[in-house]
Amino acid sequence: MAFVLDHFKPPPSPFEPPPLPYRVIASPIKYLTQILYNLILFLRGPATPKPPPPSRIRLVCISDTHTHKPSSLPPGDVLIHAGDLTNAGTAAEIQEQVAWLASLPYEHKIVIAGNHDSFCDPRSRRKEDVGKEIDWRDLHYLQHSSITLTFPKQANRRLQFYGAPQIPQCGSEEFAFQYRRSDDAWSGTIPTETDVLITHTPPRHHLDLPSGLGCDFLLKELWKVRPKVHVFGHVHAGYGQESVFWDDGQRAYERLCARGEKGVLRDMVTVGAWIGVVRLAIYGVLGILWSRVWQGDGGGTLMINSSLMYRSTGKLGNTPQVVEI
Repeated sequence: MAFVLDHFKPPPSPFEPPPLPYRVIASPIKYLTQILYNLILFLRGPATPKPPPPSRIRLVCISDTHTHKPSSLPPGDVLIHAGDLTNAGTAAEIQEQVAWLASLPYEHKIVIAGNHDSFCDPRSRRKEDVGKEIDWRDLHYLQHSSITLTFPKQANRRLQFYGAPQIPQCGSEEFAFQYRRSDDAWSGTIPTETDVLITHTPPRHHLDLPSGLGCDFLLKELWKVRPKVHVFGHVHAGYGQESVFWDDGQRAYERLCARGEKGVLRDMVTVGAWIGVVRLAIYGVLGILWSRVWQGDGGGTLMINSSLMYRSTGKLGNTPQVVEI
């Protein structure tokens, strides 16, 4: 009986997904919204068209390895690590992960830090590591910075990558790059010409958890920049890929996700929320027609939560994400 009742309780940690029965009774509208949204995305197809095969650039995306090293990684042109290389974040731990990444046979390797990589933020750096430096070897380490790479084998195509490690506060001062959730750490920070954005935190409501660990301000900035690909991690349970279309259907979905958990009775009588669900359905059908019937360009962003750590198990259980652009 206790096991059954546990499924109707919130998760013990905000980093764990809530059980299905709890999600349904906490907010039937939000649960229905997620099902409807996933169906729309499935029927609508890719957010961005792929170039012809000879010009495609293959990105291999990982994050949240936490000192672990996967036994193998798929081939590709660019390896991206979206933060949390380590657990304690000491210089020694980071250097060991850098040595592993540097040994991998990719043409380019791009890395950002995460909240566990304490050495990279002077505010969270351990006293015993003061004065030490990291040898990044052939890795491109991005910290509020960009790099443009040219790919001769892919018709000399160029891609601009921008990386930033900051996250909304979720722990003690030992965690790196934290800011108060009420602070805007993103507006005007991402170059508009960015093709591939790499952050540690997800934007709120996308490959996030219902509790909303992602960042609202990052999401607002994404509406302006709209990169081809956005790679992140941090929320292990949000692992996966999601096509995001910057249109009225997307706005309707995000408004519904921003609602609090009102419970079954209040959800049933909240007319405005049900109107929002209808809007999402209508805009979703229009989006499907635009993509599938009229062959319109998606013009969206492929979001990738690349966490290799499986939830809070302390073990790698997710597979690397691969995308061709």
